[in-house]
Amino acid sequence: MNDPEKNRPGKVKILVTRQFPRVGTDILSGQGFSLTCWPEERPMTYEELSENIKGHQALLCTLTDRIDKLFIRSNPQLEIISQFAVGYDNIDIDAASAAGIPVGFTPDVMSEATADIAFGLMIATARKMFYLHKTILKGEWGYFKPRGNLGMELRGKILGIFGMGRIGMKMAQRCRAAYDMEVIYHNRSRNEEADTLLDAQWVEFPELLERSDVVSVHSVLSDETRGIFDLEAFCRMKPSAPFINTARGPIHNEPDLLAALKAEEIWGAGLDVTDPEPMDRNHPLLSMENVSVLPHIGSGTREARDNMSRLAAENIAAFYKTGTLPHIVNPGVLA
Repeated sequence: MNDPEKNRPGKVKILVTRQFPRVGTDILSGQGFSLTCWPEERPMTYEELSENIKGHQALLCTLTDRIDKLFIRSNPQLEIISQFAVGYDNIDIDAASAAGIPVGFTPDVMSEATADIAFGLMIATARKMFYLHKTILKGEWGYFKPRGNLGMELRGKILGIFGMGRIGMKMAQRCRAAYDMEVIYHNRSRNEEADTLLDAQWVEFPELLERSDVVSVHSVLSDETRGIFDLEAFCRMKPSAPFINTARGPIHNEPDLLAALKAEEIWGAGLDVTDPEPMDRNHPLLSMENVSVLPHIGSGTREARDNMSRLAAENIAAFYKTGTLPHIVNPGVLA
C-alpha cells in the first residue's frame, strides 16, 4: 500500500471534482492542503477527470465520477479516494484495494434526509399526488367525481424493506409511528436492532414480495442486487402494492417496471433514482397516474450535504495526519 508521510498537507494536492459545500473544502484548505476545484456545475467527463487528476495525490469525488481499473492503474501517484456519498458503486473497490488506495465514504449523515424522501414518495404514490398536480397545470381540475382519483390508505399495512440498514431503519420507524405499519424486511443477515425496536420480521425475498403492501428499497447496488426487481419480482408483488426506490436505479429493471405498471401487476412506483440518470423528459413513467419521480434528491438538505462534505474532507485530513480514515470502505489496505 501507499505509505504517505504523515503531517505533510502542504505537499498534498487534492482534486475536488464538483462544487461541494464549502464546509469540507474549508477544512482542507485551512489545514494547508493544495486544492484544485473543478469550476463548473456539470460533472467532468471521464476524459477530463483522467487529465485533471495528473499530479494529484488525493481525490474528492462523487457518484458521477467513474473511477475504474484503468483510471486507478494510470495514476500510481494516487494515495486516497474520498467519496462524497454513502454509496461507492462508481469506484472499482477491488482495483483500489489492489493498488493500496483507501476509499473513504460518508455513511449515515444522509439517512434522515433520504428516509424523508422515501416516506414522502410512498404517500405521494399512494394518493397520486404528482399526477393530480399535473392535472391542475393542464386546466383539468373539473367537477367532483365520487369514484375518481381514488388512492389508497396506508394505516395498518405491511411495509416490506429491502435492505434494512440505516436508511431502511429510519423509513421503518416513520411508517410504524405514522401509520402503525407492520414491518418485514429482507437482508443478507438479520438486523437485531430492527427485530427488537420495531418488532420487525426477517423474511426471504419471495415472501417479502408476496406479503408486502408497500415495498421500499434501501440496499446497496451490487452484483447481487443489480436488476433484482425484474418483471418476475414485480409479478410476485400484490397488485395493490406500490414500489419505492430511493437507493440506486439499477436495482430495478426499468423496462420491466414499466411493463408491470402497464399490466397493473403493482399499484404504482415512487422513484428518487432511475436507470439511466437523468431520466429522459419524455419517459412514459413520467406521465403515468400512479408514478412519482424525483431527480435523485435523497440527500438534498443543507444539513445532509454539509455533513457529507465534512466527512469526506475529514477522511482525507485524518489519512495524512494519522494514517487512518474515520469512514473507510476497504479497511484491509491499512492493515
